Amino acid sequence: MWAAGSSRLERAALQPALKAGFTLLELLVVISIIAAASAGVALALRDGTQTALDRDAQRLTVLLESARAQSRATGVAVRWQTTANGFEFSGLSGPPLPSGWLSASTRVLGTASLQLGPEPMIGAQAIELVDQAQLANPALFKVRVATDGLRPFSVQAKGPP
Repeated sequence: MWAAGSSRLERAALQPALKAGFTLLELLVVISIIAAASAGVALALRDGTQTALDRDAQRLTVLLESARAQSRATGVAVRWQTTANGFEFSGLSGPPLPSGWLSASTRVLGTASLQLGPEPMIGAQAIELVDQAQLANPALFKVRVATDGLRPFSVQAKGPP
């Protein structure tokens, strides 16, 4: 109610002042939403190099096991070795297996050659795949494809050393 003789200034002084800005709770809610969104984006975006190496490693394990099975079935020794543009299988009869990487920048670290049979048990063998662009990087991302001789080839270890 208005009292007689009161002015607007007196009314303004009696009303609580409006706060400017955000409360601490509002700021914490906004920061937590931004943090959750950032984490989701970071997990969704994967490095293309890692994906390419993983894909080439998985494909290579399938090709090595296929060649190993053909070697045991035919009784002919099969050898896998690196070439300038990829790799090759020697000793296989029938249609040739693929001989190149899916990613043009995939390379084998060092020179590698694997004996795939015809014996059911082969010695422990391993190769490491790297991205050509990362060869000068001290924290080199590697993908290791290996077998202990009894089990199938598999991707066993990956990441920086």
